[in-house]
Amino acid sequence: MSAPAADVLRDLEVLIRSRYGLIHLDTPEEERAMALLHHLADRLRVPFFTWTRTQGLRRVGREDPVYDTRDLDKALAHPVQARTDALYHFQGVSRAEAESEWTRALLADAARAMEGPLGALVLTGSDVALPPSLTGLGAHLSLPGPDLAEFRALLGRILRDLSSRGHIEVELSRNEVERLLSHLRGFTLLEAEKTLTRAIVEDGALTLDDIAHVVEAKRKVVEQDGLLEYYPAEAGLERVADLVGFKAWLAARTAVVTRPAQARERGLPFPKGVLLLGVPGCGKSLAAKAVSAEWGLPLLRFDPSALYNKYIGETEKNLARATAAAERMAPVVLWIDELEKAFASGGSEDGGVSQRVLGSFLSWMQERTADVFIMATANDVQRLPPEFLRKGRFDEVFFVDLPDAATRAEIFRIHLGARDLDPEAFPLDELAAATPDFSGSEVEQVVVAALYAAFADGTPLDAVALRREIERTRPLATVMEEKVGALRRWAEGRTVRAN
Repeated sequence: MSAPAADVLRDLEVLIRSRYGLIHLDTPEEERAMALLHHLADRLRVPFFTWTRTQGLRRVGREDPVYDTRDLDKALAHPVQARTDALYHFQGVSRAEAESEWTRALLADAARAMEGPLGALVLTGSDVALPPSLTGLGAHLSLPGPDLAEFRALLGRILRDLSSRGHIEVELSRNEVERLLSHLRGFTLLEAEKTLTRAIVEDGALTLDDIAHVVEAKRKVVEQDGLLEYYPAEAGLERVADLVGFKAWLAARTAVVTRPAQARERGLPFPKGVLLLGVPGCGKSLAAKAVSAEWGLPLLRFDPSALYNKYIGETEKNLARATAAAERMAPVVLWIDELEKAFASGGSEDGGVSQRVLGSFLSWMQERTADVFIMATANDVQRLPPEFLRKGRFDEVFFVDLPDAATRAEIFRIHLGARDLDPEAFPLDELAAATPDFSGSEVEQVVVAALYAAFADGTPLDAVALRREIERTRPLATVMEEKVGALRRWAEGRTVRAN
């Protein structure tokens, strides 16, 4: 039995021996929960009963169900009348049913009836919750999703089953198999089985392409909620000019991401994330996108402003769903652009919702165990709650400054080449010297604007057109000199330079 399941089994046994008669086991995997509870009943040496809406209450090991127990109310009456050692598993009880006044009363009677014998009523499902009136009688536990050991066993079983029908070519190394298994995290065993089987059956082999197949399947699941946006992998860090300090930091952690099994053996945890502060337009968002391509991980964009809902409590629920979806996609890069706009300091005009959301998000950042690497960017540090800058929230806080002349020349090279132009045909050093205090995005816009002008004139792009656009541009560092200067002074000594 895997470690997470063994921990839940131990906790369930402790609760039952402590005479908790009612337990909610939170999980979408009814069959996996049933196997766990069956094992627990054997361990306690008590009869095991299961209830479903179609079959009623049935003692495991016997064919016929208890007479006339398809109705939930009648099934709940059984432990009240029997008052004997037994473990009861109720599947598919809805939240509405559990919260109805009559069912609450029946659950309370059944829970009290089980306080004497050895056993309990266990409700499973992710849609059900114990009503507040029953919290004193019951307990709540969550069954973690399958771990790598369970997925490894599942993959082995699938390969054995498929190999018995025909030859299956396995083209993955040990490290690549570990990457595949890591991407299965967040799936139920049933979802993982369907996804892996389909991927292998399509070409009769287990290959690197199957990792992309798993990521695509998870993307479809995550985007159903509408709170996270999936970004396909784009160009890697080779398209990001300079940022040598940030690139070196990432390179030192690439092996942990790409070789998770060996990293765990050495006690190395998955990186938490980084915060990129800096002048707008200097490549922070581009760097966030490049990390996912560099590490071969999915990229999810999280827009916290999309969480807010006018109905009481819905905003907090949206946050919980969004973070749970990110964990389900793990290992993943979670990109939060312009963090300060969503979690700005100050203000209580929303009845405290913003502060509660901020507190919940900070707690999740600190306590999450899933492999979610947070790439957060911010332009205005003055609006950023100081809690984000506390040690432990992020692995590192980097400052992205304006590019120097050599970097600006490289940015001209990148954007000219990306538009099928020969960078060597342009005086890159002269253009870089003519653009002091230009950000990377402003250099790009010089190229784009010059291309528009050349197209309108029916002439090829040349250095003259680029210089003309340079003269027309007033960089942000000049227009907002005081604000940019204050940001650069604040970052000195407080952050690590990304450039």
